[in-house]
Amino acid sequence: MRLTLALAAGIITYLYLGTELPPLLVPWLGLVFLFGALQWWAARQPGRGATDAAGLLAILVVYVAGATLTQEATQSRRTNHLYRFGNKIEFYRAVVDDYTVVRPATYATTVRVSAVRLGGKWQAAVGGIRVSIPRDSGVAAPQYGDVWLVRGAPAPSKPPLNPGEFDYRRYLEYHQVYHQQFIHPDQYRTLAHTPPNALKAVSMRAARVLDGVFRQYVHAKREYALSSALVLGIKDEVDQETRQAYANTGTTHIMAVSGLQVGLLFALVTWLLTRFFGATPGFRYWSAGVGLAVIWSYAFLTGLSASVLRAAVMFTFIIIARTSGRQSNMYNTLAVAAFVLLCYDPFLLVDVGFQLSFLAVLSIVYLQPRIAAWLDFRDKALDQLRPWQPRAVQQLWRGAGHSADWIWQATALSLAAQVATFPLGLFYFHQFPLTFLFSNLVAVPISSGAVYVGVLLLLLKGIVALLSLLVPAAAPVLDWLPRLVAWVFEQMIWLFNEYIFWIGQAMPGALLTGIHVTAPQAWLIFACILALLAFLAVRKLSWLVVACALLGMFAGSRVWAAHRLAPDEQFVVYSIPRRSVCGFWRGASAEIVTADSLPLSETERTYRIVPGIIQREARRVRYYEGWKEAPLVVRPIGPGVQVLVWQGLRVALVAGRLDGSRQPVPVDVVVLRRNARVQAAEVAAVFGRQAPVVFDSSCKSWYITRQDSVFQAAGIQVHDVASRGAFIVQPPR
Repeated sequence: MRLTLALAAGIITYLYLGTELPPLLVPWLGLVFLFGALQWWAARQPGRGATDAAGLLAILVVYVAGATLTQEATQSRRTNHLYRFGNKIEFYRAVVDDYTVVRPATYATTVRVSAVRLGGKWQAAVGGIRVSIPRDSGVAAPQYGDVWLVRGAPAPSKPPLNPGEFDYRRYLEYHQVYHQQFIHPDQYRTLAHTPPNALKAVSMRAARVLDGVFRQYVHAKREYALSSALVLGIKDEVDQETRQAYANTGTTHIMAVSGLQVGLLFALVTWLLTRFFGATPGFRYWSAGVGLAVIWSYAFLTGLSASVLRAAVMFTFIIIARTSGRQSNMYNTLAVAAFVLLCYDPFLLVDVGFQLSFLAVLSIVYLQPRIAAWLDFRDKALDQLRPWQPRAVQQLWRGAGHSADWIWQATALSLAAQVATFPLGLFYFHQFPLTFLFSNLVAVPISSGAVYVGVLLLLLKGIVALLSLLVPAAAPVLDWLPRLVAWVFEQMIWLFNEYIFWIGQAMPGALLTGIHVTAPQAWLIFACILALLAFLAVRKLSWLVVACALLGMFAGSRVWAAHRLAPDEQFVVYSIPRRSVCGFWRGASAEIVTADSLPLSETERTYRIVPGIIQREARRVRYYEGWKEAPLVVRPIGPGVQVLVWQGLRVALVAGRLDGSRQPVPVDVVVLRRNARVQAAEVAAVFGRQAPVVFDSSCKSWYITRQDSVFQAAGIQVHDVASRGAFIVQPPR
C-alpha cells in the first residue's frame, strides 16, 4: 500500500509539473543503484536504523519511478511527434487503434500515426489523432487494424471553448492523443488491414459475434441494447434517454462490463467447483487455474475493454493471493493490482473508472462489514422462535431473517461504496442520486441474474451451433432451447429497466443536480470522511475536531466562492457550432438569448451552456429565442444591424450590410453574424476602432480566415469564438 501511494504521488507530481521537470530516467537509475548499495550495507548492520533508511529510500525510488514512467509514456516529448511538424504535413499513414463510436452523423475513432510526408519525403512519426468521418451511404465504418493514407494535416485538439466546459483536450492527452481531424471520404484511402494487436483484434471480432447472438434472439430494440451493454459492454445502441435514466438513479455501473460481471462469474465458478469438487486433491490450485481461465476468457470475449481488464487484473491478484495462502491483507492485494496497472499505464490514475473502481472496492472491504454489524436480522428472527410454535411458523421466521439479512447486507454494500465515491461523483458528474439505495437494491439483483442468463444463452447458442453442424436436420428443434432462455433473458432486462425508469419518474426531485465542487474541495471532502472514519475507529475526540475543521474549511471555501461571484457581471458570446448565442450573467442569474431565434437543442444546452451554469451555481437561468421576449434594450439601426445596451455595455450585432453614410454609433463590442458582408473601414467608421470585432459561431471558417487579417491590418482587434473559445467581457464599472 505504501509503495502504491508513493507511485501515485510521483505520477501526480509529473501531471502537475511535467513541463518543468528535466529528463528523469538517468537520475532514477542512479537512485536505484544507490538503493541497492544501501540495502546491501543495511543488511549487514545490527541496528534497525540502516534498514529504516533503506526503506525510506525505497519509497523515494518508487516516487521518482512514478514520475519517470509518466514522463516516458508521454509521446509528445518525442522528437518525431506530430507536434513537431505543425501544418507542414502533406500526407500521413496511420492505423485504426480503437473501437469505433457510431454517432448519428459520423463515425469516430482513434488512429495512431506511423509516418508522415513532408516536402515530398516520408519519415517516421508518432502520435494519436481522434478522427471523425461522415456516415455516408458509401462509407464503411472504420475497423480496428485498418491502415489509412490520409491527405492533409491534423489540427491540435481544441481547449474548452465555453465556461465550465469539459476539457476534452486534456482527456485526449491522457490517452496520448493530441490532434483531431474531420476526414472527408475523398480524403483518405484504406491501404491494408494490419491490427496493432492481433489478440485484441480477434477479441473484438469475438465480441461482435456474440453481440450478433443477442441481436438475433432479443427482439425489442431497447432490451437488445441493454443486454449487449450488460453482458458484453457494447453500448452503441443504448439511447440517450436510457443512459440519462440510469445516471439519474445511480445505476450507470450496470451498463459497463466491469467488476460486477467479473465478480459474478468468479462467485459462480467458485461455488460450482466447491460444491461438486471441493474434496478432490489439489483443489485449491487447479480450481484457481479454472477461475483464472474463466475470468480471462470472459475478458477476451468482451473485447478486452479497459474496464473489464482492470477488473480481471484485480481478481487475478485476489485469486493468486488466496491460492498461495498469503492473503493476509486485502488492502495490499488491491494495492498490488493497482501498482501493476499503473506501471503498465501511469495515466490510468486520472481515469474516472480506475478511481471509482478501486475506491469503491476499498470502501466496501473496510466499511461493509462494519455497517452490516450494526443490525443482525438473523439473530432477531431466531429470538422469535419458540418450541411450541408450528414448524411452518418457525420456517417463516427463519426465512424472514435470511431475507432481511440479505437486504441489509446489500444495503450495507451500497452504502459503503457510496461513502468513498461520493466526492468523485460530485466532482465529475455534479450530481448525487438520493435514490441509489432503492434503485440498486432491486435493479442490481435482477441484472446480476440477467448476467447469468445472458452468459447461459451464449453458451447454449454455441453448443446448438456445434450440434447443428453435426446434425443439420436437428437445428430447428435444437434452437427452441436458446429461444426459451432468450425470452427469459429479455423479460429480466425489461423488468429491471422498467424499474429504473419508474424510480426516476416516481421520485423526480430525488436527484440533486448542478453541484459544482472544485478539486481542492473534493480533497477536503475526502479528508473529512477519512477523519470521521478514524474517529469511529479509535474513538478519539481529536479526530472529530479535525473532521469539523475540515468541514468548516469546505464551507468557508463555498461561501468565499459565492461572495466573489455575487457582484460579477459578464457578457458572453458562446462558441456553439453554427449558432448565434449570447449570455448575460449577473452573479447567479442569467439570460441566454439565441440571436438566430431558434431554440437550443438538448445536446447544445447540456454540453455548451449547462457546465457554465453549474460552475457558477446559477439559481435562475432563462432562455429566450430571439430578442423580442428578452428583457434587454435592443435598437435596430438598419437591416440586419442591431445595438443592445446591457448594464452600460453597448454591443452591435451585425448580420447585414453597413451603409457608409450612416451616423457613427460608438459601441464597446461588435459581433459579426452569418458572414456579414462588411468592410473593415465601414466598421471603423460606424462603430470605431476601439471596439473588438467578434466572429460568432454562425460565421463560416473561410469568411473568418479572409476577414481576420483585414481587420487586424486596420488596427481592429478580432476574436474568433470557434477557435479561441467564448468571448467574455465585463460591463464598464
